[in-house]
Amino acid sequence: MKTPYTHIYKVLRLNRFIVLSVLLMAFCSSMISLYQVRQVQQDFLNKAFAISPDGGVLPLELVSQKDQIEVEVKSHLDQFHRYFYGLNTSNYKENIAKALWLGNSSVDQVYRQKKADGVYNRLLQYSLVQRVTKIESTVKLAEVPYSFEATTWFEINRGSSTEKYKLVTSGELLRVDRSFPNNPHGLLITNFFENQLIKQPDEH
Repeated sequence: MKTPYTHIYKVLRLNRFIVLSVLLMAFCSSMISLYQVRQVQQDFLNKAFAISPDGGVLPLELVSQKDQIEVEVKSHLDQFHRYFYGLNTSNYKENIAKALWLGNSSVDQVYRQKKADGVYNRLLQYSLVQRVTKIESTVKLAEVPYSFEATTWFEINRGSSTEKYKLVTSGELLRVDRSFPNNPHGLLITNFFENQLIKQPDEH
């Protein structure tokens, strides 16, 4: 007796069931793998690693961005004041250009006023060297924009003599897109103002 052939439609249905089952399992497997990869990625983003003295790997929790903002703000202010006030005949144009990237039109207004007052002409005429020696900043981070007050100590070398000054400035800081190397901290100084300039007594 001959074995009857399996009905062609039954074979097709079985093949379709097998194909769909394989595709479904592959899809589920892919989704599970994607989820696991994302979890691993999040773990790496939230942790840093250091090598212990014995060669082991130690996980370190990253400090949150909120904890880092004070460091970034003060670094931004330090960079700005060193560019804006640390000047000599060879670098002043480059330094002013860099400083203007770190602030808005209020910084540009101060620059234009100083230029109109002949500050930069005297710098060139007498080959002055204006060197920043120290910067101290206080910032308030409770709300945006962040307010600040900075004290900058600088000295002007006139060749035969050196004059020392203390300058107090204030303003606010806004978050903007980071732009390397022009604005790596992603902060913009606004409402910038030079509050007080005090000549320091000569030290003997």
